[in-house]
Amino acid sequence: MADNDVLANIRTRLENERRILQSDIESLVVENEGQQDDYGVGNHLADDASELFTRERNIALRNNAQDLLAHVESALRRLDEGTYGICARCGKAIAAERLDALPYAIYCITCQSEIEHQR
Repeated sequence: MADNDVLANIRTRLENERRILQSDIESLVVENEGQQDDYGVGNHLADDASELFTRERNIALRNNAQDLLAHVESALRRLDEGTYGICARCGKAIAAERLDALPYAIYCITCQSEIEHQR
C-alpha cells in the first residue's frame, strides 16, 4: 500500500479525528442533559419550540458524529490489519487522493459511485 511515513501520518489524522468526534459527542450529550423536559408547563410556546429544535438538532449532530466515529475506528482497525486503502467491494487500491480527502473511505471512487447510483 504505502510507506510507513504515509501510514503513520494517516494514523495520526484518524486518531485526531477520533478525539475531536468523541469530544463533540460528549459536549452534545451534556448540552442535551441541561435542557428542560417540561415543555408547555408555564413556558411560552416560542421558548418550547426553540428548546425542542435545539434538542433535535443536537441529537442529529450526535448521531452523525457517532457514524463518523465508527468509520474512523474502522479505518484504524484496517490500518492495524494491513487492509487499509483496499476497496472493500472490488479489492483494488483506493486512490491516494481519495484517502487524503477522506481517510476513512472504504470504497474506491468507482465502487462508491456505483453504490450511490443504486440507492
